[in-house]
Amino acid sequence: MNKETINYIILIGITLSIAIIVTLILRKILSIFISKYAKKLKTDPTNFSFIKNSVGFLIYTAAIIFIFYKIPYLKSLGTALLASAGILTVIVGFASQKAFSNIISGIFILVFKPFKISDIIEFKDGQKGVVEEITLRHTIIRDYENRRIVMPNSNISEETIINSCLTDEKIRKHIVFSISYDSDIDKAIEIIRDEAQNHPLIIDSRTKHEKAINEPFVIIRVISLSDFSVDLKAYVWTNGNDNAFVIKCDLLKSVKQRFDKEGIEIPFPHRTIVYKKDLKNGR
Repeated sequence: MNKETINYIILIGITLSIAIIVTLILRKILSIFISKYAKKLKTDPTNFSFIKNSVGFLIYTAAIIFIFYKIPYLKSLGTALLASAGILTVIVGFASQKAFSNIISGIFILVFKPFKISDIIEFKDGQKGVVEEITLRHTIIRDYENRRIVMPNSNISEETIINSCLTDEKIRKHIVFSISYDSDIDKAIEIIRDEAQNHPLIIDSRTKHEKAINEPFVIIRVISLSDFSVDLKAYVWTNGNDNAFVIKCDLLKSVKQRFDKEGIEIPFPHRTIVYKKDLKNGR
């Protein structure tokens, strides 16, 4: 290995090392800026997060271009590749089509903001989680089991998503309770309403007119007369998907306890079993 080759290897090593160090420093600075100043400046942190994740791509691209420019062999190799641009364009175009699609989709997410960092989103297949990061290629979502869903930007752009935080964090949660046909419907409604209205996470979303006429802020309606039960649905308002889940769990427990205490029966299906031998004997 001659001296010139060694110098080129050193040049490549130094250039890549500088690129790595500069990338780490800039990402660290941007992370500190995002966490400290985004809320103070009342700026959406999604914009800064996208820039932070683009820094590495830009710096490494610049480093590779610099290396090709400084090393004659690589420079001539690049020229030769450009000379056969027809074949190269087809190969690179086919290979990078999905990558460019993800980058363009990421830019569209940044511009049109169907969701942003810390939003709670849900997909039509039932996957749900909090948006943690938006990169050039993909979006990272933390689900409610603390796992990370990594979804390419082009895929997420084509998905139908439910964003619980897009314009208003308030959620009207629907909670269904079933009682037996022998139970007192009015008493059951009173118990459900009492438990719901006393929950600390509930929100009174009534208008001034509804308050003036003393309209209850937890509406409960009979929604179905099923085979074995009368089904009641409670409409409760709260802030955010997490609070809605907590309210549902708490009310299912507290209402069940009140039902047991005050004689409201929660039904279960009854079945009549007929044995074949009884049919043969004419019973």
